[in-house]
Amino acid sequence: METTNLTTIKVETTVNAPVEKVWRCWTEPQHVAKWNQASDDWHTTRAENDLRVGGQFLSRMEAIDGSFGFDFTGTYTAVQEHQLIEYTMEDGRKVQVIFNDQGPDTTVTETFDAEQTHSLEMQQTGWQAILDNFKNYTETSGKLESLHFQISIQASAEKVYRTMLDANHYTTWTAVFSPSSRYTGSWEKGAKIQFLGEDQDGNLGGMVSRIKENIPNQFVSIEHLGMMQNNQEITTGPEVDAWAGALENYTFQEENGTTLVKVDVDTNLEHKPYFDETWPQALQKLKEICEA
Repeated sequence: METTNLTTIKVETTVNAPVEKVWRCWTEPQHVAKWNQASDDWHTTRAENDLRVGGQFLSRMEAIDGSFGFDFTGTYTAVQEHQLIEYTMEDGRKVQVIFNDQGPDTTVTETFDAEQTHSLEMQQTGWQAILDNFKNYTETSGKLESLHFQISIQASAEKVYRTMLDANHYTTWTAVFSPSSRYTGSWEKGAKIQFLGEDQDGNLGGMVSRIKENIPNQFVSIEHLGMMQNNQEITTGPEVDAWAGALENYTFQEENGTTLVKVDVDTNLEHKPYFDETWPQALQKLKEICEA
């Protein structure tokens, strides 16, 4: 598509974080999925990024109520680490992002070709809102760390996916986290789900969550919204705020009858040693069940 004579729009923000962190949050898919929306009634359910000249990115953007969604895609034309990103959108419009390293701060300047459907003011407001979300997320994201675990299972992706989410098998492979581990609710996209278990005194606890994305046999994303304590849902307060926006993602990649299961889970520093120990054990149990 010809893009000459298009009006360009510029948005800008200064992030209170070093450029290395700003770059990671801008480019790594697990971060993009948490800040890439212009308003609270939209979210990014899935992000992919091949950060190189000629590489492509994809962000699946959807309304929270499921009424509408689209893939935002583009192809990179320039990549200079910690300095510059340029890409061409699917409709031919061009975008330039400049990262200005100012020591403890980083200024991010984004310039893009305007489209012809919406007003210039609306486009600037929308892109600025996303950039403001990025600033807020990057400045506060140090509370959580993303952990990665994976295992190869000699079974089809369909079998692994079905076994991992099945209510009976779920209690078996997650018993390493809690002997009474279970869930209530649905794995359907957009559904609420509770992950539950009793402590040594018999008190019910766990997480209140939402299924952000579910692509059968390929990808599941869980967004944690709050906690269960003494049979009560708690979705506000300092303890909950520490987990705000935490994701737990399962990716299934099958090749020649073998499925690579990847788990990316957000946690705070307090729980990191626990998950480093228990997640490999849980995935090993899942492997044994699927291969039996």
